[in-house]
Amino acid sequence: MTWLWIPLTIGAAFLQNIRSSLQKHLKGQLGTTGATFVRFGYGFPFAIAYLAVLVGLFEFDLPAPNARFLVFVILGGISQIAGTALLLTLFDARNFAVGTAYSKTETVQAAIFAIVFLGETISLAATLGIFISLIGVMIISTARNPATFSSTTHPWLTRSALVGLASGASFGIAAVSYRGASLSLEGNGFLVQAAFTLALVLVLQTFMMAIYMALRNPGELRDALAAWRIAIWVGASGAVGSIGWFTAMTIQNAALVRALGQIELVFTIGASVLIFREKILRLELFGIALVVAGIIVLVLR
Repeated sequence: MTWLWIPLTIGAAFLQNIRSSLQKHLKGQLGTTGATFVRFGYGFPFAIAYLAVLVGLFEFDLPAPNARFLVFVILGGISQIAGTALLLTLFDARNFAVGTAYSKTETVQAAIFAIVFLGETISLAATLGIFISLIGVMIISTARNPATFSSTTHPWLTRSALVGLASGASFGIAAVSYRGASLSLEGNGFLVQAAFTLALVLVLQTFMMAIYMALRNPGELRDALAAWRIAIWVGASGAVGSIGWFTAMTIQNAALVRALGQIELVFTIGASVLIFREKILRLELFGIALVVAGIIVLVLR
């Protein structure tokens, strides 16, 4: 089980890349809110089905939720939605590259939140790996934009930077909250603890977004339901990927899982080169090298 979180995280990052590509396809048809909703609305049935298989077929005991669990689930679900909303606002920001780069500080902030909320510690080698990968991710994030990497080290009080930091903080809180929720359950295995947490989180997020869309833009909600032929694949890939994320974060520190999950950027660039025949930049190659180097340090710590 010590090493199981590694393939689970890599697989989750790969599936997240697929889910994001499908959501990008739907964004033009449904809008930003609708494309975000399908991630949760079409994902929770798969999460519930997975939980039902574990309980019904493999005879795991269904965990009993407690107050600590519910607090973490609510905090994590709201934080993830807030992080997504903040990240989307960067598309309208004057300096998108700087804001996006700052949002990638999620792993460092997750490490801090893990210490504060869960009392966990991270080794010096793991911390070094996180920072090496973080620099690589920030380089990749700014490589194809007008902003340079050096520009991200100065305007940290600009609106874009603050929004990016807030987005990273929200995702960091969500990751730590999900781990805290899973660990607070009394069950007979990490698989059912993670599955139960995921199912409740997705149901909560679906309910919250459905209410919001019904009040603000009912037509967008109807369009999201009508686009089920593609949206169901968004939900399936997102749910299976989330199963990997939640299970990995139940086994291992959330900051380490999210740091390893940054390999998703390598998958993204690989797809752009192999599928879309785009030219890779030298700065991107350097960033990829740093991400991989940080992951190697992290895994071999």
